[in-house]
Amino acid sequence: MLYRLRLAGLLGAFALVAGCSNSNPVSTPPPEPSCTLTNPVGWGQDPFVVRHGDNYYFVESRDNAIYVSRSKTLQGIKQNAVKVFSPPAQGWNRTNIWAPELHFIDGRWYIYYAAGEAGPPFIHQRSGVLESTGADPQGSYVDKGLLFTGEVQPDSVNIWAIDLTVDRIGGQLYAVWSGWEKNRPTDKTAQHLYIAPMSNPWTISGPRVQISSPEQPWEKGTELDLNEGPQFLTHGSDVFIIYSTRESWLKEYRLGQLRLEGPQADPADPTSWDKSGPVFSGTASVFGVGHASFTTSPDGSQDWIVYHAKAYEKPGWERLIRAQSFTWNADGSPHFGSPDASLGAIEAPSGECP
Repeated sequence: MLYRLRLAGLLGAFALVAGCSNSNPVSTPPPEPSCTLTNPVGWGQDPFVVRHGDNYYFVESRDNAIYVSRSKTLQGIKQNAVKVFSPPAQGWNRTNIWAPELHFIDGRWYIYYAAGEAGPPFIHQRSGVLESTGADPQGSYVDKGLLFTGEVQPDSVNIWAIDLTVDRIGGQLYAVWSGWEKNRPTDKTAQHLYIAPMSNPWTISGPRVQISSPEQPWEKGTELDLNEGPQFLTHGSDVFIIYSTRESWLKEYRLGQLRLEGPQADPADPTSWDKSGPVFSGTASVFGVGHASFTTSPDGSQDWIVYHAKAYEKPGWERLIRAQSFTWNADGSPHFGSPDASLGAIEAPSGECP
């Protein structure tokens, strides 16, 4: 033991002398700070994220109201939330505020959302739109009212509709949503995807056309057949609609894909859309994946999918928000891979670190 103590003392003295004899020691630079994103990002459902300027904006419904958050990072998208809309005490949109989306169109922000006058059962859901009074997505909004999602014919009634989204194709603004073929007295009713042209961000001006029904084996549910949560995704000249299918409360919830056949194809023609799927499905550890939205990294070099997954395997609507980057296949279609199942951090979006 005495020998070991002496040896340690000698080594320590040698190190001290060596350090003092070098007037310009070579220092090892500190490691670069890690720049990561940890999944899940937080509790929530039906996430919609848009990047505008230097910020990410995240819109969500909770406590029967709509909130918009602002963040420099994807990790922080649920921070700095501002309530921008509370429903009226009476009216078609009194309760059950679902799945808001935030879109910047012609210099104004528009929030599309679903709501109902009563429920459950959720048989009264319709789609409405809010318009910002200025350029701030966290500022004030005016209610532009109910969107007409029924058949364009005399004496037609409005028809059940949720998850409405919008985008321009060939310069024309279109709305796409999940709806019923006709109103029913039960919410155990099959849901389909519809498209219609718009004359402005708050007016559907043409007939609705059914472009997708839950007909494929991977879309067929055990309790209910549905297509919902449609999102436009554009890559070059290719236009996709990524949507959710199977039951949202079960672990089999997943994503399907519609692809417009080409730039000259008519979006209002059902035969113009080619279906494939599932394009994103759960795993043994991340299940019930669906209702996605899409954004980019701060430097624009990466594409990211933000989606929700079930918190538990058992049926229910407790859900968590997750995010990961995705790439593109040789044929121009998105390649989402599998849900990231790591329990730690993944690399943050490119350009997010100082």
